[in-house]
Amino acid sequence: MNCINMHSDLLFSVLCQGEKMKEFICDAVLLDMDGTLVDSTEVVIRQWRRWADRHGIPLENILSNSHGVLTIDTMRRVAPNLATAEEAEAFERSETEDVDGVKAVKGASAFLGHLEYHQWAVVTSASRELARVRLLAADLPLPNVLVSSEDVRAGKPDPEGYLMAAKLLGAVPKQCVVVEDSVAGIQAARRAGMSVVGITSTLPAEELDADACISDFSDIRVAKSETHHGLRILVTSA
Repeated sequence: MNCINMHSDLLFSVLCQGEKMKEFICDAVLLDMDGTLVDSTEVVIRQWRRWADRHGIPLENILSNSHGVLTIDTMRRVAPNLATAEEAEAFERSETEDVDGVKAVKGASAFLGHLEYHQWAVVTSASRELARVRLLAADLPLPNVLVSSEDVRAGKPDPEGYLMAAKLLGAVPKQCVVVEDSVAGIQAARRAGMSVVGITSTLPAEELDADACISDFSDIRVAKSETHHGLRILVTSA
C-alpha cells in the first residue's frame, strides 16, 4: 500500500472496514528518527561496538539498554563510572562522522511529502547535529520543528520532548499521533496523552504497546480531512 493523497471521507470509511485497518484523526504527526524515519542500525552497532571494545563492556549489554534513549542514559545504565557529559559528547561526535549505511526507512520520504511543515516534527534522543546529518544522509527533509537531546531535561520515556514538539507546532497533545519504534519512545508518547503508531523495524508488534503497528511507511495513507481541519491517517497494521 503506497502513501497517497486521498480526499474522500467515504473512501476512508470503506477502507477502515478492513480487518486490520485503523483510522486516526489528528492535527500533527510527531516522529522519532532512528529506527523510525532513518535506518541507522549499522552505524549504531558499529559505534557502540567500538565503545564497548575500548572499555571492555559486552556489546549485548549496551544494545539491550540503548534503544530510544539518550546516549548519556545508556552509559549510566551500563557503566555509571563512564557516564560523563564529555564521554557522551565524544561518542556523538564520532557518530556524526559516520553515515555509512544510513538510509531512509521504506516509504518515509513519500509519507513526509504528504504533510505540510506545520503538521509534523521530529523528536529524537540524538543531538541536533546528529539528527541533521542522518536525515540528510537518508535524503529526507529537515523538519521545521526538531526536538533533540539538547532541548530536553529528561529523555524518553519522559514525555517532555513530545509535549515540546506539540507546543512548537501549536497542536493539542491529544490531537497528535506519534510514530515510534522503541518502548521508551512509546511510553513517552503515552505519558504525553498522544496516540501511537508503532513501527516494527526494531521490535515485534507484540512488544510495542501501540494503538496500531506498521512494518514501514508503505502501510500508511494520509489525507486532509473534509470534516476536520487536520489530517486523516489510515494505518494497515503489520
